[in-house]
Amino acid sequence: MAKLKDGVMKRGKTWSYVIRVVDPATGLSKPKWVGGFATEDDAKEARDEARRAARRGEYVDRKAITVTEYLGDWIDAHTIEIKPKTADTYRYLVRQYVDPHIGKMRLQAVRPTTLTSLYIKLMNGGGKNGSKLSRATVDYVHAILRKAFNDAVRFEQLLSTNPAERAKRPRREARGITEVWTADQLRLFLGLVSSHRLAAFYRLAAYTGARRGELLNLRWADVDWKAPAVRIRGSVGVVAGERVEGSTKGGRERVVSLDAGTIDALKAHRKLQAADQLVVGEAWTDTGHIFTTGLGQPIYPDTVTQLFGKVLRAYNEPEDPADRPAKPLPHARLHDLRHVHATMLLLAGVPVHVVAERLGHADPSITLRVYAHVIRKNAAGVADIFATAADVEDTGSDDDEGDEPEAGVLVPC
Repeated sequence: MAKLKDGVMKRGKTWSYVIRVVDPATGLSKPKWVGGFATEDDAKEARDEARRAARRGEYVDRKAITVTEYLGDWIDAHTIEIKPKTADTYRYLVRQYVDPHIGKMRLQAVRPTTLTSLYIKLMNGGGKNGSKLSRATVDYVHAILRKAFNDAVRFEQLLSTNPAERAKRPRREARGITEVWTADQLRLFLGLVSSHRLAAFYRLAAYTGARRGELLNLRWADVDWKAPAVRIRGSVGVVAGERVEGSTKGGRERVVSLDAGTIDALKAHRKLQAADQLVVGEAWTDTGHIFTTGLGQPIYPDTVTQLFGKVLRAYNEPEDPADRPAKPLPHARLHDLRHVHATMLLLAGVPVHVVAERLGHADPSITLRVYAHVIRKNAAGVADIFATAADVEDTGSDDDEGDEPEAGVLVPC
């Protein structure tokens, strides 16, 4: 028969602990049994946390709610606060990566080690057909659990501490954009797509660095032809197969300046759209969007993504092998046009905070992290630039002492 040792004992295949808790209604203490732990160490850790909480008068009575049940209720309760697409992503990640592994566990049985083991499993074989899952996805799962469990502590009083706060994630691999198209490769692609009715979309994507959803949300009223500039007010996403409009990723509007060539491309696009409207007549749906179908309806996001890949494949892999280019365009995604934009600006010496504002990054540190390799490359000659400016040979006489230094010359202290 199993024996109780320091408040912990094994019951069947699981471990349990018992503590004495004061009933606030009667002032009397009574034993509270808590079970369902996989190991003795897990039970001891939970026992110690419960004892500390009981001494502070913060003990949370154990409930039978499972991880799956709690997370489902938590997401449903937050649909008012978060975007529909975000809620849809939360549900998918929980259903795909959390429920199969710890979904049936009682919420209050989850320990930091539980989540650490979960992250390791996901990294090593949590992807499709047992493939390794990316660190970015594991980080996203962790972020959801940390926020959900934090609410279970602060508002629901289902947990005394947040196990995600002390869970360990696998070591982060170096992140950042390493290879993007050159200026010549970008010009080549834009030339390939120039005859398509959506050519202006790709020009705008490359020359503003805006996200796909932000561009598809644009209306003609957002274009300032005199500045010239475009105001990015919101974004478009796909939720449960439906096109949904909402705020930008950072929740902030921004104004992005445009060059003369891009303005010309937009003017040409507006003329094409007007011609489409004349052709279809009353069948035209006037939504005010810049990028529409031939009937005036807003473009579905996957349309521009699929067209990008189709144009790229048609150039690199023509039907006649004899027409294959000597130098194929490197594989790229539509989103990589954003990286091309940022990289070219940084290499041209544009300050990071200016690039960050243009991209819609909430903090320049995001830009610094994503484009660290570009910034290092751009900084390679900074030492020589400073040396050239500082080591200016003094050709003046002693009588010049006290004169004002020439503009632009750094004078050592």
